[in-house]
Amino acid sequence: MQKNGHANLKVLAGNSHHELATAICDYLGIPEGRVEVFKFANDNTFVRILENVRERDLFILQTLSTPVNDHIMELLIMIDAAKRSSAGRITAVIPYYAYGRSDKKDQPRVPITARLLADLLTTAGADRVLTIDLHAGQIQGFFNIPVDVLTAEKLIVDYFKKKALKNLVVVAPDIGISKTARNVAEQLDAPLAIVEKRRVGNNDKVESLNVIGSVDGRPVLTVDDEIDTGGTLLSAIAAVSEAGATEVYSCATHGVFSNGAVERLLSVETLKELVVTDSIPSNGVTDDPRLVNLTLAPLMGEAIRRIHEGESVGSLFR
Repeated sequence: MQKNGHANLKVLAGNSHHELATAICDYLGIPEGRVEVFKFANDNTFVRILENVRERDLFILQTLSTPVNDHIMELLIMIDAAKRSSAGRITAVIPYYAYGRSDKKDQPRVPITARLLADLLTTAGADRVLTIDLHAGQIQGFFNIPVDVLTAEKLIVDYFKKKALKNLVVVAPDIGISKTARNVAEQLDAPLAIVEKRRVGNNDKVESLNVIGSVDGRPVLTVDDEIDTGGTLLSAIAAVSEAGATEVYSCATHGVFSNGAVERLLSVETLKELVVTDSIPSNGVTDDPRLVNLTLAPLMGEAIRRIHEGESVGSLFR
């Protein structure tokens, strides 16, 4: 814990994740900034900062979880309120960056919403962004302001190192996440396998094809950046089980868990543990002990401290 009493540092939070904001402020040894954020009867969002932020180094925490568009508007309005209150520097702290899959034109006449969101944040008045494990690395380049992208990779690796699973194979549920899975495999001194998959249409339906690599008679750990409907993970579990895996552990930074995904995943007997971080609040989605939430508060708190004091954020991961 840091107890430096950073007099010029303020952390404000929207309504998306008060628990994480409180834990980060506890790490920093500062009180959470006071702000009022609510909706009028006509569904308009109102924000009022309840303390002086003039010339302060202001960090506004808002994860873009469900309801996504409401939380985006809260964040934009909070940034505007801070700008008009003469904050010295405004950093948007976004543990989960929504619309990450809309990072390119992969069909005719579709938007690049991840870029649009970047433009909105910049126009609102954000001076920099702090986020974790973007779905697509190129999103960082959509901004014309500094973007610090943290990773929960070490947090997850340390957790599984303590479990000391024997003969483990790390599995990438699709080729797109293979680089991250390879890094995790190297740190766990485990081989890498990849599930080759094909996504069908725009309805989250996934058709898995085959497993590249050997998992026969061994436990596997699937690695991904986020779990949404769980379709990709369910297909991967089926593929590695058919290929002879004895048991499955799964991890991801962001547990989105749309449309009952947790229940579907935990109904699979071979899935022994599902590990995510608290980038998105769990909201009591289940009390099943197989769902494990690792906290990002120390990582994010330390990154905020380093940004505030002008220290390297990249050295956190060396």
